[in-house]
Amino acid sequence: MFCFVFHRKSLSQPSLKKSVRGGTCQTRKPFPCRMLTQPTFTSLKRLNAKFQKEAVLLSSIIIIKKSFIPVHNKASFPRSLYFFSQNRNNIKNGSILRLTTSAAQMAQQLHERIQSSSMDMKLDALKDLANSSRDITFAQEFINLDGISLLTQMVESGTERYQKLQKIMKPCFGDLLSFTLTAFVELMDHGIVSWDTFSVAFIKKIASYVCKAAMDTAVLQRSLAILESMVLNSQDLYQKVAQEITIGQLIPHLQGTDQDIQTYTIAVINALFLKAPEEKRQEMAHILAQKQLRSIILSNVIRSNKPINDEMAHQLYVLQVLTFNLLEDRMMTKMDPQDQAQRDIIFELRRIAFDVECDSNNSGSIEKRKSMYTRDYKKLGFINHVNPAVDFTQIPPGMLALDNMLYFARHHQDAYIRIVLENSSREDKHECPFGRSSIELTKMLCEILKVGELPSENCHDFHPMFFTHDRSFEEFFCICIQLLNKTWKEMRATSEDFNKVMQVVKEQITRALTIKPNSLDQFKSRLQNLSYTEILKLRQSERMNQEDFQSRPILELREKIQPEIMELIKQQRLNRLCEGTCFRKISSRRRQDKFWYCRLSPNHKVLHYGDLEESPQGEVPHDSLQDKLPVADIKAVVTGKDCPHMKEKGALKQNKELLELAFSVLYESDEYLNFIAPDKHEYCVWTDGLNALLGKEMTSEFTRSDMDTLLNMEMKLRLLDLENIQIPEVPPPIPKEPSNYDFVYDCN
Repeated sequence: MFCFVFHRKSLSQPSLKKSVRGGTCQTRKPFPCRMLTQPTFTSLKRLNAKFQKEAVLLSSIIIIKKSFIPVHNKASFPRSLYFFSQNRNNIKNGSILRLTTSAAQMAQQLHERIQSSSMDMKLDALKDLANSSRDITFAQEFINLDGISLLTQMVESGTERYQKLQKIMKPCFGDLLSFTLTAFVELMDHGIVSWDTFSVAFIKKIASYVCKAAMDTAVLQRSLAILESMVLNSQDLYQKVAQEITIGQLIPHLQGTDQDIQTYTIAVINALFLKAPEEKRQEMAHILAQKQLRSIILSNVIRSNKPINDEMAHQLYVLQVLTFNLLEDRMMTKMDPQDQAQRDIIFELRRIAFDVECDSNNSGSIEKRKSMYTRDYKKLGFINHVNPAVDFTQIPPGMLALDNMLYFARHHQDAYIRIVLENSSREDKHECPFGRSSIELTKMLCEILKVGELPSENCHDFHPMFFTHDRSFEEFFCICIQLLNKTWKEMRATSEDFNKVMQVVKEQITRALTIKPNSLDQFKSRLQNLSYTEILKLRQSERMNQEDFQSRPILELREKIQPEIMELIKQQRLNRLCEGTCFRKISSRRRQDKFWYCRLSPNHKVLHYGDLEESPQGEVPHDSLQDKLPVADIKAVVTGKDCPHMKEKGALKQNKELLELAFSVLYESDEYLNFIAPDKHEYCVWTDGLNALLGKEMTSEFTRSDMDTLLNMEMKLRLLDLENIQIPEVPPPIPKEPSNYDFVYDCN
């Protein structure tokens, strides 16, 4: 094995481009690999000269391995990647490369070895194949040798030869099949071969591995992955897989403890759900409900002791979306005003609310019955009091809104009756119309949950509470319609405020969903805390934090003010340096109570410093400080462990906190003025001031804090509404203190 540092200039040999093909030289066999224990520049030079002489380009026969990539290049390439003349420009300078057999010859060798009669040789070959198949160059070469067909034949019939050995060589058999299926998955992932080319026998064999009660974990994972890919990539294969696999056969895999197996199982269920024809999805949902899939996932996955990883979260999100998408048909179905069965649902709502039976055709006059119906439909909050069926012709939400209202009336009858009667007893303008509210709320919930949209490929946003009930959407609606009525009362809304109330309710729901409640009861409790008053407080708090400074004019104003504020901070820092600070001297051996003082001259050109016998009371005059350091001589300011006095072992052992307070001024050549600030505030003041003197950016945390405080204050002042208010040129005088404070109110 030859290891060498790659330099792109060594590949600029256009005359040699045509001399190689597929990773090997056309005129001779690939150069054999040998170990070079201590490669030297001379040996590499000879090797390169040998290749140039034989017209073999180095870049055409090298493979880069992760273990040979320098640390700074580990993320640059996949784990295994062949380079040849076409893609050699992708190699980065400094990458360590390994010379190896070409992809074509490696594919040929593995193709022959996996057909060996020796079990050990076959196992080693399949293991190498599983690793090498991740590279698309190798995959293309192996597929050109009809390698996919060979692997499928081994799965269909070849493994049967070893089933007799399974009892005595079970681990070996499991590894053999596992590596075979792994290589197959890796090769198919490149998208070179169509999934439609596989036989029913192969599908049945893969399905049999999934249906077996006790199967090797790796084999089961690969088999589930293959079935998922088959279903997603071919409608024809979906039909065949659906005939071989039932939901009942997949359920036991969810009841185990291996989260990877659970993830693959849910992925297969999602794939079958997604590819099922529209007319079969409701039937499949009914089967899932019968098999108690939801409760199994809740107890074995969501509420298990293991944390849910990203892939499992994504599959649960997909299942959640596909389940809610079953509502799309009702959501997009208009009500037929002439359909008696649909009209009977509205009669049922009226009967439950007002405890009346439907009048027979002969009881009372037609006009009297119409008047009575109109009155009751108005109390129920429908827009069309004469014919409420018209209200449900809007799509979305269509008939889904009526379904929700009926569910609420039947399963939460007390709450339903209370809401209807409560609103019917109010004045017309303060009435919260139940019918209209239910229709708009159903539409809003469909928008929040994105009913009818396909699942996103990168989303992990599933909600555990929707897995806690078989009718989770209807229960979700029941909680939210009660919230709407509560918020309406809190806002003292009128009919003109309907849209405003709906906006507040939407905000309450979305805020409650962000914490991902584990149950519907937790969701309901969260909504109780998000009253209208609390929403107003949250809005005000967010406005204070964000200050609504997202619009372009406000952002431009901030950018205009920022340099002024920074200059103000700079002047404050320099003024503070002019006042000076007393620093304590700390030796490398012991801490002594000796002090020295440093201050900046008023013209900002000289640092005056000198020793003191004791800590001063107030400022120290310039005359008493004997030493001077011109600011023009300062080269740099270093902090922390980069300071010379912090590199001494004694100082570091003495107190590690000193590192955060230490800074040094470098002047002339290797001369330092070393500081240890008395506290963090003085440290920030001095490092900021010295950086300002050198024309560098002030980066301390105190500068950022001061910038935020002063900038926010200035923005608030400039955005005050001061129209028709006269601002005096000079500030008003501060009144004298009163002679006594007898006028102060006694709170007790």
